[in-house]
Amino acid sequence: MAENSRVIYCYSDEFLKYDYGDDHPLKVYRLKLTYELSKSYDLFKNITVIEPEYCSEEDILKVHSSHYLYVLKQCNNGLCPPEAFFYNLDTSDNPVFEGVYDWSTLVCGSSLKGAKSLLSGVCDTFFSISGGLHHAMPEKASGFCYLNDIAVAIKYLIDNGKKVLYIDTDAHHGDGVEKIFYETSKVMTISFHESGRFLFPGTGFETDIGAGDGLGYAVNFPLYPYTDDKNFLRGFFEIVPTLIEAFKPDIIVTQLGVDCFYNDPLATLNLTTISFEKIIKFYKELGIPWLALGGGGYNPANVARAWTLALAIMADKEISDPIPDSFTDIALPYKVKINKLRDTESIKDEEYSNLIDRETSRVIEKLKKHLFPYHHL
Repeated sequence: MAENSRVIYCYSDEFLKYDYGDDHPLKVYRLKLTYELSKSYDLFKNITVIEPEYCSEEDILKVHSSHYLYVLKQCNNGLCPPEAFFYNLDTSDNPVFEGVYDWSTLVCGSSLKGAKSLLSGVCDTFFSISGGLHHAMPEKASGFCYLNDIAVAIKYLIDNGKKVLYIDTDAHHGDGVEKIFYETSKVMTISFHESGRFLFPGTGFETDIGAGDGLGYAVNFPLYPYTDDKNFLRGFFEIVPTLIEAFKPDIIVTQLGVDCFYNDPLATLNLTTISFEKIIKFYKELGIPWLALGGGGYNPANVARAWTLALAIMADKEISDPIPDSFTDIALPYKVKINKLRDTESIKDEEYSNLIDRETSRVIEKLKKHLFPYHHL
């Protein structure tokens, strides 16, 4: 274990065996670039790096249906059985490729390894950059996600008596995780995302607050397109700290998707590393066992720099903005160039500025009025 920071980081080049296809926006090599950029800053000196493990069917079946798992396994050779269509497989979003089942179980195993490591007390923070595939449903694939690694990890934690807070700041609503835990008070799901009025999967409105025993335990903060750092942070800090204090989680699980950044090709939010670093520091300062997972991000340069900044904060290490030459050489074959590690100024859309301000205020007020009372706030 590391001398100065009880952090575990999960990565292996084994991930690079799998590929969604040349035309698909999710590039698995972004994981390699993230690892190499972090390595070029010497971030692994005081933390532990471990290999991922494939997840067992037994653990997956606690979240996913047996028949869906059977069909997904049949797709592992890159060919589809006829019924694949009914499980949203072999679509443009969820292509069938050689090793699709193995890829999915490797991601699941990495996140589950994090849950087990935190529960056993061998670390305080576990960062699984491959995880965060939040759209997968119990009986179908969705949004580039075949198995819901997040839900598998959370299920393990609550089965072992833990209260779990899940926070998702990906540009897309964390619909799969929310659906799986929508009727339980053992998990609080909080999702900040571009409004479903404008973006896939079209869900996650502030009126969606859970059901049954879970009423008040699903929290959604839809963000208007072009929302900037200022408004995102205003919404985040008006809502999240108060709910954490009321819920008192044993463990936090965060999905750190960076498709919310201003130059991501699949969303239209205007966030930068400025707000990203602020929430990472907030998570760390909570002092609660922390399972950090990756997520969306379709500009590979953003993924590498944001998750490297996250790891630096986890490891209590200051890193400078100039990109090391050693990383530039590694990134060249992938046609990725990073000019700067941090964004130096926020991006503000003047045309929609007043509308964004009003929408942010409206959602804050609505959540405080209709959701907070379930927690006696």
